[in-house]
Amino acid sequence: MCGIVGIVGRADVAPHIVDALKRLEYRGYDSAGVATISDGALGRRRAEGKLVNLERRLADEPLDGTIGIGHTRWATHGVPNEANAHPHFSGDVAVVHNGIIENFAELRAALIADGFEFHSQTDTEVIAHLITRELKAGKDPVSAAHASLRVLRGAFALAIMFRGDEDLIIGARNGPPLAVGHGEGEMYLGSDAIALAPFTNAITYLEDGDWAVLRRSGVEIFDIEGSPVSRRRQQSLGTAYMVDKGNYRHFMEKEIYEQPEVVSHTLANYLDFANSKVKEFSLPFDFAKLDRLYVSACGTAYLAGLVGKYWIERYARLPVDIDIASEFRYRELPITKNSAALFISQSGETADTLASLRYCRSEGLPIGAIVNVRESTIARESDAVFPTLAGPEIGVASTKAFTCQLSVLAALAVRAAVARGTVDAAQEAQLVRELSEAPGLAHQVLKLASQIERLARDLSQYKHVLYLGRDTNFPLAMEGALKLKEISYIHAEGYAAGELKHGPIALIDEKMPVIVIAPHDRIFEKTVSNMQEVAARGGKIILITDAKGAAESTVDTLATIVVPDVPEIISPIIYALPIQLLAYYTAVFIGTDVDQPRNLAKSVTVE
Repeated sequence: MCGIVGIVGRADVAPHIVDALKRLEYRGYDSAGVATISDGALGRRRAEGKLVNLERRLADEPLDGTIGIGHTRWATHGVPNEANAHPHFSGDVAVVHNGIIENFAELRAALIADGFEFHSQTDTEVIAHLITRELKAGKDPVSAAHASLRVLRGAFALAIMFRGDEDLIIGARNGPPLAVGHGEGEMYLGSDAIALAPFTNAITYLEDGDWAVLRRSGVEIFDIEGSPVSRRRQQSLGTAYMVDKGNYRHFMEKEIYEQPEVVSHTLANYLDFANSKVKEFSLPFDFAKLDRLYVSACGTAYLAGLVGKYWIERYARLPVDIDIASEFRYRELPITKNSAALFISQSGETADTLASLRYCRSEGLPIGAIVNVRESTIARESDAVFPTLAGPEIGVASTKAFTCQLSVLAALAVRAAVARGTVDAAQEAQLVRELSEAPGLAHQVLKLASQIERLARDLSQYKHVLYLGRDTNFPLAMEGALKLKEISYIHAEGYAAGELKHGPIALIDEKMPVIVIAPHDRIFEKTVSNMQEVAARGGKIILITDAKGAAESTVDTLATIVVPDVPEIISPIIYALPIQLLAYYTAVFIGTDVDQPRNLAKSVTVE
């Protein structure tokens, strides 16, 4: 969430800052702003809403200056408006901030008592005033910033600029990611490599507790105590992230259609298709010696992990505990011996997932991470990284990252089963061959788009939708409901089909579409019974099944989406596509902002 860009350059920086912020739009935001220093004066332009509004403001009122900071804000403290937009000023200080300052209320009260006047509702303004107070006490800018950082509690990434020094930006990280970009006579600061890709591919990632002094000549990095530290300078993959929508209407649509390719790349990273075996990739634990695996994630990644639980327990006979990370980190789970932990995150920066990882680290567990960004904090703090190879996912609602997470989990399940001796060589070969079919079958499902688009027009007229599924289709039902509510703002819930009669059936009437995910499997008949319960109460059923399921269903439906026959292990990967398309087209008909739905952020770096 939010985005930071800072440039100490040689030419006017405001246009470059705005261009860099555009590359961070995928994070989600509701206002934006830029500040520069020119001829000894601080200048600032801010605007509510999208970056196009800030661009219009800058066109009418340009900003000069070869040093500047910029920000896209996702509101935490204070409503989304211009007064609460960043950068925030105090005297000679300009600040942009990602995260939440947990002790801002007591700091704010103390600053007001000292005579400081607040002009926003944000926690960020506290930081600017703290630094100004230290400057008034006689400290130089670097010392003033350091002294202020030491009193802050919470999660934050900061960029700080000072009138009177046009060769200085200070960056600080405690939670949300922040990267330093190295140039020739120029230096950069950004929330991630995507923002800095047009300027440099030489990146240094700050670690938690780091703060950095950027000047045109280079960067010095310190820990919270003020001692110099060394951080690795590395070649960034950021240039690969400079993507556009191509011929698609939205990034989400493009990313849905990329799934056959990225699933193929991901599976090929873990499976030897030529020899029908799982590859020998590095693990921080021995599956054969584990008694339990702890899995934790948030949102769509959690639902991928829930599918993975079914797979790992079914094929490897390894018990799996899975938690939403925001619950895991606080419930003080008693960790058992001979256990390991696995964390799933698209961005690799999810705050609750990272906190859960650190709890397991403190308990001495070996840690693996399934992430889409190999340079991310979660990746760097794990013993082993299992990359999803989805490529940049710009749409806030996850699509290809989800199916790639499923692909990694399926490969890990087979690897675990082989290690634990619960499948033999012939069964391993069969599972690998079945997984190899996923890209081709996914491509076939995408050919159903026109049928799904027609159905979505009808679905867009409803206010509430129920999703049902059993076994691995239960997490898919929750994922389908999540996708629909995220981007169309239609209220939707996903339930285990067997739970229908334990409460949700009270909602069923002719105004309640029920989407049932039911391939013809060993429990298909039980799901049909649940569909009959819905039909008896006037519910409108949308059935997603295969040809045999469509032929044997005895229930009248509003529509039936028939996908190809698929092996059991890849069913969740394949059935994810029609629920994504249905949510996407429904949102298009409603006219919402599909790629950047309201109130949501791509990378959630605060609690």
